[in-house]
Amino acid sequence: MTVTVFQSMQFPDPPYDMWVRGELAEYLNVPDDGTRVEIIGGQVIVSPGPSVGHNIIVRAIVRAFIAAEVQDDTFPWRTLEVTDLKVPEIADGYIPDLIVLEDDVLRDAGQTDLPHLSSRHVDLAVEVTSRTTVRHDREPLSLGVGATKWTGYAQGGIPFYLLVDRDPAISQITLFAGPDRKHGIYMPVRSWSFGETVDLPDPFKVTIPTDEWRTWS
Repeated sequence: MTVTVFQSMQFPDPPYDMWVRGELAEYLNVPDDGTRVEIIGGQVIVSPGPSVGHNIIVRAIVRAFIAAEVQDDTFPWRTLEVTDLKVPEIADGYIPDLIVLEDDVLRDAGQTDLPHLSSRHVDLAVEVTSRTTVRHDREPLSLGVGATKWTGYAQGGIPFYLLVDRDPAISQITLFAGPDRKHGIYMPVRSWSFGETVDLPDPFKVTIPTDEWRTWS
């Protein structure tokens, strides 16, 4: 399956409103098989579920955060996978590969059984690129032209964005911070190559081994 972009299709309501109500996937007859329906830069994007290699990387990041929690009972960070995240500032709706947020924020959201998290809840968004979705995860090639999750997370004010780029020509992990909400821009903090140990700085202080990470084939 390839990525499908719905640009000119007529919807009964604004796609963002339908996405928030949980109606957009059903309207598009999207199968419940891991296929993701997102709104990126105002466009409705339907993409296939991730590969095993992709999910192995996500699992490694989750394990690193859990290990830190086990070692320190005051560790405040928790992770959520494939959870709907709305960015109301720009009427976008994403399904990040991974979300990192504070324990008390997660507990409050769970107690009210929120159908989505909002950008204000999140401290770190994580995306692991796939061949079919990489252009939606990276910084736009030319700032001010087009929009991606990189720009959307910044506009939503999410403090940190971790991009794991599995492109064989790049194979790099980059941490971005300091979102400029007005212009949708992040500043790079640090990058690591596959095989190096990722040491996330404050406020996370999490160590992530990447020696088993692989690029897409």
